[in-house]
Amino acid sequence: MAYAKSGWTALADATRRTIFERLVDHPSSVSGLARALPVSRPAVSQHLRVLKDAGLVVDAPAGKQRIYRVDPAGLAALRAELDVFWSKTMAAYKTAIEQSPEEPK
Repeated sequence: MAYAKSGWTALADATRRTIFERLVDHPSSVSGLARALPVSRPAVSQHLRVLKDAGLVVDAPAGKQRIYRVDPAGLAALRAELDVFWSKTMAAYKTAIEQSPEEPK
């Protein structure tokens, strides 16, 4: 699934990271998030739209509100990207160590 915006780019903003972290802890509505943050409801909505476009959150209707939660598939995609980076880094480290000249005894 290709996302409109990279999850990493979406999480680069501190407010969006805070919203995402709160949603990791528990699903919430826009108004619930806005009450806990120093930003307006419209600003929270905009941040949620970016997170949703990046595939990191999903929403579902609950009465007159929409409840947002972390999308496990989007989070798994971030994890997979990080795992690739980590694997490449560790392979490069292993190569560097194996090619290092041994220290004299």
